[in-house]
Amino acid sequence: MSAVIEKPAQTPNAGRHVIDEQSFTHAAGLSTGPVSVEPYRSPAFFELERERVFKRAWLCIGRVEQLPQENAYFVKDLEIWKASVLVTRGKNNKIRAFHNVCSHRGNLVVNQTCGVAERLVCRYHNWQYRNDGELIGVPDQKHFFDLDKKTCGLTPISCEVWEGFIFLNHQSKPEVSLAEFLGPFGTRYAGIPYFNLDETIVIQADFKANWKLIADAFAEPYHVPSLHPATLAPGFAHPEQNRYARPLSAMAHGIHRHFSAYGNPDYVPAPTSKVEQLVYVQDTGGVLGGDDSGNAAALTAHPAINPTKDRSWSADVTWIFPNFNIDYSTGGFWTHEFWPVAHNRTQWTLKIYIPKTMSIRHRLQLEHYACRWAEVVLEDVTNCERIQRGLESGAKDTMILQDAEMLIRHSLHVLDKWVKADHVADALS
Repeated sequence: MSAVIEKPAQTPNAGRHVIDEQSFTHAAGLSTGPVSVEPYRSPAFFELERERVFKRAWLCIGRVEQLPQENAYFVKDLEIWKASVLVTRGKNNKIRAFHNVCSHRGNLVVNQTCGVAERLVCRYHNWQYRNDGELIGVPDQKHFFDLDKKTCGLTPISCEVWEGFIFLNHQSKPEVSLAEFLGPFGTRYAGIPYFNLDETIVIQADFKANWKLIADAFAEPYHVPSLHPATLAPGFAHPEQNRYARPLSAMAHGIHRHFSAYGNPDYVPAPTSKVEQLVYVQDTGGVLGGDDSGNAAALTAHPAINPTKDRSWSADVTWIFPNFNIDYSTGGFWTHEFWPVAHNRTQWTLKIYIPKTMSIRHRLQLEHYACRWAEVVLEDVTNCERIQRGLESGAKDTMILQDAEMLIRHSLHVLDKWVKADHVADALS
């Protein structure tokens, strides 16, 4: 499935912009009726997701920069797998992944979140492994019975890298490769320049809400005027040209998706926003700007970014099925991870990649950028717990989605295919 709405060329009328009213939903081949809310509140459906989605899909768990040198490693707990995973960079810079479980008695081998080590030692009985997973040391080995160290290494996890992002697959032999899983999205978004990798702002939280509710909060701009009246609405809506922040484009890329957010070309900081007035740079992202125009130009030149090349563009939100976002603006890029814990609990991580500061003014700009982000995401995600309570009350069995919420409808459509499909190839068809 691949569909995009292209808008007619703008006419030179003082830069004013008119939003195209064609249907993103119809273009993506989706139905338009109410959708069931059971996937958000059903424990049984959650277990189907665990087995049919998260144990068969490729999941992004980090970037290669987290392994900056040979013998570097990091550990990540994946509650949805009920697993601790170990990711290493070995000889020849090969990146591998393993279950962080000792072959002897099942203890976790590595307890640090990250580090550098050629040998990894389980501190229960000092069994030693190389970071390529091979078992190389067993104390008092002669008193074991026919122990074959070659068969007792760390259990590998299928691991592949796309554009610097590390993906894992729980299946011992994945039914499809990462390239097949990403499909047209992987091709379209290849070659994007990922800059600002020097520093990372990380915001993490644990919410009493279904993981899809957290993901949905970042999947549509329809809520911007009402939920973000002071933070985002002035820069992402317009009282005349785009009152409800309708997207510039929205597209399904197979099982993945994106929308391009509108940016108010008339936006300037309010007179009362003294700090923002000092740091605001209109041509590098405005409200979500944190970088210089040189990097911004390299990003926006890519054909996948702002595909309609609209002058009123502010950001692209991309959603890689099932639980990972990569979002782009002229200020750089950021990622969201939505990790399910239970049918009504989610661990969420936001990573904002920012450059090294070049001046006092630049530092102030980045600090303002980070604070604004914190304000915005708190408005988004804290509302999700209220939605969860509302859905679990049983008062409503469906929800009604408008056209700007196409990404949510597409997500539920794809999810339904995956939980029903006996084979991944069928889920991808």
